[in-house]
Formats: sequence, structure tokens, C-alpha cells
Amino acid sequence: MIQPRAEPLSALYAEDATAWLEAMAELAAQGRLEELDLSNLAEYLSEMARRDRREVKSRLTVLLAHLLKWRYQPHRRSRSWQSSRVEHRTRVPRALRRAPSLAREIPAMIVEEYPAACHKASVQTGLPLRTFPAICPWTPEQILALEFWPDGDDTP
Repeated sequence: MIQPRAEPLSALYAEDATAWLEAMAELAAQGRLEELDLSNLAEYLSEMARRDRREVKSRLTVLLAHLLKWRYQPHRRSRSWQSSRVEHRTRVPRALRRAPSLAREIPAMIVEEYPAACHKASVQTGLPLRTFPAICPWTPEQILALEFWPDGDDTP
């Protein structure tokens, strides 16, 4: 039960986000909507949406870098690379199950994150950036398919 506070809930938001969230949840569950800290609640919810989007983008960047390394450094392929790629291919769909509205953004996210993935792959492999295609050579379906392995016959 929420105890009366001498300070406003907005102060709790700055002090302890978890305690503030619990207080918000309890107020909402009790129907005490007029007591909700709406300005901070709106900010927090927006940040959660941005966090979900960042998570998917980050996982796509890592996955794209792995695909580039696999394709352009075949002599370095290992079970570890394969395992890491499978791991990230399962994490993206898991994140999309929590936020299915982001699925329609995947093609745009790939376009946005591909240059960063190329830079990451270049740094990790020592290959010049120009080694990698300027535009992502794979479809979103290929990128996320567990069975897809780019072996050189993947040109658009």
C-alpha cells in the first residue's frame, strides 16, 4: 500500500525509479489516476519505447557485422561466430515479440544500421571499409533466417 509521502512523487522519480514505478503501478491498480505523476510517466513510457527500438537496432548492427565477417572473411569462420550469429538471430525476434509494432521498421533499421555494421566489421576484421557493399546485399528475411549463411552467392 502506498504510504503518504511528504514529498511529491516527482521527487521519488528522481531518487528511485523502481520505487516510483511501483508507486505508479499501485496508484493505477487502485484507480487513483488523479494522483499519477503524469509528466514523468509520459517521459518514462517514451523512453521505454526508445529503449525497445535501440535494442532491436543494436542487435541488427551486431548481426549484420557478423554476416559481413562471415561472407568476407571465410578463412576465419568458427563455431563461435556461428553461435554468436544464431544468438543474435534469436534475440531480434524475441525483442519483436515484446514489441511487434517494430517489425514493420526492420527494413528501415537495416538501412540505417548497415553503415555502422560495415565499420564494425572493418575494425574487427582489419579489412578496408570498401571491401563491403555500400548497400546491404541481403533482404530482411535473409538477415533474420536461421538457415541463411552468406557464402559469396548472395549478390542482389
